[in-house]
Parts: sequence; C-alpha cells; structure tokens
Amino acid sequence: MINILLSVQGVNKRFGGLQALSDVGLHINQGEIYGLIGPNGAGKTTFFNVITGLYTPDSGKFSLGGRAYEPTAVHEVAKAGIARTFQNIRLFGDMTALENVMVGRHIRTHAGVFGAIFRPASVRREEADVVEKAHALLDYVGIGRYAHFTSRNLSYGHQRRLEIARALATEPKLLALDEPAAGMNATEKTELRELLDKIRRDGSTILLIEHDVKLVMGLCDRITVLDYGKVIAQGLPREIQNDPAVIEAYLGTPAH
Repeated sequence: MINILLSVQGVNKRFGGLQALSDVGLHINQGEIYGLIGPNGAGKTTFFNVITGLYTPDSGKFSLGGRAYEPTAVHEVAKAGIARTFQNIRLFGDMTALENVMVGRHIRTHAGVFGAIFRPASVRREEADVVEKAHALLDYVGIGRYAHFTSRNLSYGHQRRLEIARALATEPKLLALDEPAAGMNATEKTELRELLDKIRRDGSTILLIEHDVKLVMGLCDRITVLDYGKVIAQGLPREIQNDPAVIEAYLGTPAH
C-alpha cells in the first residue's frame, strides 16, 4: 500500500509582476526520493521556500502525513516534520559541528526558561540525550571524527554533510535538500549519493532539488520538472528523460 506523505495542490506565488509559481502540484510517497528539477529560474527554490514557511503562498492546499498544514512559519513547519537544507550553506561558522547539530535538535526538546535556569535532573538528562544524539548523527553522516571542529574549518563536502545531520536532528518526516551536490567533485557526489541512499533505506523520505541531472536520474524514484513556475512534466526518470517538453526546456528548440 502506497502512503502519500506530502500532498501539494494549486500553489501560486507572485512577486510583483512575476508569477514565480503557477498552479504547482505534486505528491510524495512515504519512503521515496523525489526529484524537483528545471532550468535556472524555474521556481524550484521558491517552491521549497513556500512549503517550508519562508514564503507565504498566494494560494494552495498542503497536507503532510494526511494532515493539513499551513506553511506560514518556519518553526511550525519544522515541528510538523519538514526539515531542509539550503542551496548556499548556512551553518553557524563559529560553532563546532556538534553544536550545529545540537541546535537542530532544539526543536524536539522540552526544557523552558525555568529548566534552563534551575537545571533539574530532567533537564540535565535531556541535555545529555541531545549531545548523544548529535554525536550519533555525525557518525551517521560520516563526519563523527570532526565533532569538535569549528564548522567553518570543515571541508566543503563535510559542511554539506553537517547540514544534513542538523536537518536530521529535527526528526523530519520529509528531508528537503536544495542542491546538496552543488560545488562537489565527482568523489564527493558519489559519497553523497551513497548517503542519501542510506537515509532512504533507513525509512526517511527525501525531496531533492538538484542541477546534476545524472545524479537525479540515478537516485530519484519520481521527478517533477518546473519551467517558468509551471509543472511541465511528472513521472519516472526514464519518462522525464524522453519528454519533449523537458528536452526543450533544457536545450531549447532548433532554429528554423
């Protein structure tokens, strides 16, 4: 039985005279890696920003795990179960890798101001649990040895892995990755693919924006293609590869 995790219907977003998204809809099944591709300016990141609460949509219906949600605040979307990374790395550069992951875990903790001040046993146990889980996630993404390195001093590929670990710390139902392979060399891309495969095998669902078409076609179960804010194709990788509208969007039409 296929369970739909995320359902999005009729999403529209306008910036002044620019229609960035026009009646965009898709659904993502539990446990799959879903690709969102398209030329530069197609509206991919705008769509990410809408479903994760950075932008307020002009219209649209959203459900996650069978429950309607309103993507109007980033922290509420994160609590609902969507975690994301960004096209440009956004780590706390002066904090260690461990501390960055602990920040991601904060949304699942319960200690308030009283607990932070008086530090009862329950708060100390929760803090120890946060540290333990952060170490485990760093090991999981393959950078456990760098736990106490300042994040700005990590290699580019390791910073990308750290962002994924921080997102996983929120215990997301859906992990949304915005161009995680951008700037990576061939070896780093291979390692990233192996990591994403592992994350999926362990039960997570992934929404992936990526310009590396080869990576997308070899990794994703299904794909949606945007062009000028509109859906021009949806389907299996082999269907997308042979779709005339997709070929035209990427390569253009021959001159007459």
